[in-house]
Amino acid sequence: MSDSAIEAALAPIRSASADRAFVVAQLGQSLDGRIALPSGESRWINREAALDHVHRLRAAVDAVVVGVGTAIADDPLLNVRRVSGRSPARVVIDPSGKLSGKAKCLLAGDGAARFLVRETDGIAPEGVEVVAVAKVDGRLPPRAIVAALFERGLRKLLIEGGAHTVSAFVEAGVVDRLHVLVAPVILGAGKPGLTLAPVARLADARRPATRVHVLGDGDVLFDCDLRVPG
Repeated sequence: MSDSAIEAALAPIRSASADRAFVVAQLGQSLDGRIALPSGESRWINREAALDHVHRLRAAVDAVVVGVGTAIADDPLLNVRRVSGRSPARVVIDPSGKLSGKAKCLLAGDGAARFLVRETDGIAPEGVEVVAVAKVDGRLPPRAIVAALFERGLRKLLIEGGAHTVSAFVEAGVVDRLHVLVAPVILGAGKPGLTLAPVARLADARRPATRVHVLGDGDVLFDCDLRVPG
């Protein structure tokens, strides 16, 4: 992907107004819409250029957000390593307090703030702030999570994973931009990417305005503006 294409994909995030939260979500998947094999193996469906792009996204936001399932399964650092830039705050949505204090994303070292989103306040690892959000219908509402993080100065958010978390934020209508990184590989079966409420007619399907960028090693970025129909 050329420098101009990179800037085009990142410009809406960098230029977003500070008056409200701006949310970008990303998914990496196969041609047939899978983010992992049936065994759970997912490293690496996407190739180097796609991984670089995820790190550019991290460097462009105030906070990167993942669900507790992803935090436990992948134990990601959630920092910026592959490109130059500042590592964002790290946020884990952990409704029931399952995440170990030894999780890599909660460890200090790069100065990034760390947050756990839970239903209630509680004990947290040293230096980690708990963000209490009330459940609605048994779940932590994405819109309330975005509002709570915005109040803490985290205006630009990257919803990085997993698929359940990304789908929940898209379904709630709080995602401004969706970046889907598609690798030229067919898995045949496995965990799907976006899973949203079904629509009755094709006319009701989301058709966002989309720009397509071919990355240098063959993966393709679909940059979808969920606020503008195509």
